[in-house]
Amino acid sequence: MPKRYFKLAVDMSVKGRWSLGMLADLQGREVDDPWAFMDGRPLPDPGRLTLPVTNPGRAVDFSYGGIATPVVHPKVASIFAQLAPEDVQLFPVGIEGQPEPFCVLVANKLIRCIDDEACEEVQIWTPEDGRPEKVGQYRDIWGLRIDPSKVADSKVFRTWGWHIALIVREEIRDALERMGASGTKFTEV
Repeated sequence: MPKRYFKLAVDMSVKGRWSLGMLADLQGREVDDPWAFMDGRPLPDPGRLTLPVTNPGRAVDFSYGGIATPVVHPKVASIFAQLAPEDVQLFPVGIEGQPEPFCVLVANKLIRCIDDEACEEVQIWTPEDGRPEKVGQYRDIWGLRIDPSKVADSKVFRTWGWHIALIVREEIRDALERMGASGTKFTEV
């Protein structure tokens, strides 16, 4: 049976949910390169991290900090640690008002697997867009689809060229749904 994959994102329809700010160190200084947490590569230990709550509300099990950096409750972190230990890194992060540390989830694999033809729509940067440093790169993607034959055995990864997409294999999705992880939204890719 073919493996199925899902884009994991934050469910913004959760009423009264909290919003989290930018990752910072214990002294409150924002991390130098917040995009590194979404690059799809292993990171050196960043040391103890903190996250401010920018909009108080209900804590959820899966959130974004700052620029769409996945932040997970310890029970969600345990699912990733058990089912995909070679694909992820989990860094503790203190969130104001939370007694236990949450974790920043880093997918440490970047896989070139986007199926341009199967996607609903793909836009590529062109010279006419006036951004020469981006020419040939993805500008936007609707209805993301991947080619599972290019994924091998990875269970969690980022898509090359479209790092914002965090992809999980079906067994990760199923485990998170069984536990009732709040704040998750899955779209098959």
